[in-house]
Amino acid sequence: MPKKKKHALNHYKGSSGAGASASPSSTTKPTKSVNELLANLRTTAASLSSNQPSILATATPSVPPAIRQILQIPETPAPLPRRPVRRRFDNYGRRLPAGPPPPGSWSRSPRDPQTAQRALESLSTHSLARVAFPGAYLPEPGSLLDLVARRMALEWQLHREYDGPYMYYIPTHIKPILMRHVAILGTPGLSIKDLKAMLLPQPDGNDDVPDVSVSSLEDLTTLDISGAVGKTISLKELSDLLFPTQTTPSDELQDSWDAEDLQSSIPSTLLPNLSHLSLAVDPKKADNASWKHLLSLASKLTTVTHLSLAFWPVPCLTRKSQFASMSSPHQRDISYSGTNYYSHTIDQDWSEALLVLRLLSKSLYSLEFLDLTGCISWFKALTLEDTDSHDHVDWAGDWGKITTLRLNVGWDIEKNDMPSKHDMYQSACETALAVEKRIISMRAGRGRFITVERPILDELTR
Repeated sequence: MPKKKKHALNHYKGSSGAGASASPSSTTKPTKSVNELLANLRTTAASLSSNQPSILATATPSVPPAIRQILQIPETPAPLPRRPVRRRFDNYGRRLPAGPPPPGSWSRSPRDPQTAQRALESLSTHSLARVAFPGAYLPEPGSLLDLVARRMALEWQLHREYDGPYMYYIPTHIKPILMRHVAILGTPGLSIKDLKAMLLPQPDGNDDVPDVSVSSLEDLTTLDISGAVGKTISLKELSDLLFPTQTTPSDELQDSWDAEDLQSSIPSTLLPNLSHLSLAVDPKKADNASWKHLLSLASKLTTVTHLSLAFWPVPCLTRKSQFASMSSPHQRDISYSGTNYYSHTIDQDWSEALLVLRLLSKSLYSLEFLDLTGCISWFKALTLEDTDSHDHVDWAGDWGKITTLRLNVGWDIEKNDMPSKHDMYQSACETALAVEKRIISMRAGRGRFITVERPILDELTR
């Protein structure tokens, strides 16, 4: 048998001198294990990170500085510093919740908590808080409905923008409460657009204007806009809203004989069963109230039985020109208005005020409750009669149905107040008592019994 050939494998070494001159002792050098090598790498990396922390933070340029200047390449910005380690405990030693901190908009309140608390409590101390109809539905202070209404009033600008189309669907018994809180506490105040949003349905997304149904507003008998008249709502705007003008019927022929007449669907009165109306004004904005517009509105309020005119100024038809005068070449200057600066103090002339009150009583002949809180400047006009024109308030005829008359001062008296304030309070108490005696003497048993809510003199005012 032929023998198998064995190929000799020649091991070639590198041509470097180091390999050729290697001594035999190098081959016998002990080699390190893998675990020892990994341990050495870990210790080396830890020492480098502790001794030279800035080396890792420095950005290594990708282009040499000389070439960077020639090519006008901007320098690479340094990396952002590391986020500091968050404390896991607060100042009181309590453990903080896990995860990143909340955004600033979540933890930061839009207003000072103390300011918001004072605003929530301001309704009880406001002068208009005393103005309320007897038996009216008002939530208990501190109840859920009261807190929600106050909070909505404080953030009314937000609700006006985002919840405007849904205001119409608020329950009927809650609408007067919300109107009252917004008019008194709201920063922008209650505007005529807000009333329209609550009383009229808004158009939907298809630009379809829904029909104004009177049946949906029949249950609404109270309209409380205390503090809004003269500030954010004028009586002319209110009259246009409650009593919309009727357009003349068109002569156009309908496409079908059974087509619905759009003109007949518009109601002549928005609130057909309105019986309680509060037109109280803010004492700081009392000069903006217009008796002329009130007389125009009163001629249409045939169903109102409870009316509040708290803090209204002295009755005057031309209040803005009350102190104006006209020059005459033949005699002294003539007062442009029926009431001048000295009419009620020196001249004792209440003729214009009596005329306005007589016209008002002729229109509001169905009144059963009248609130004149804070009108101490013209309490005296309720007891007088003009000898020339015989203008006076007919408590037995036109206002013979009134059974409750409220003549409160509108503010409290304290023992440490100025003597002038004590005198004013005492004068108001005496005038209110004179009004009560005047009404009783005029009716003399032939009218309804009347209750006059008036302040009583006590030891503080004596």
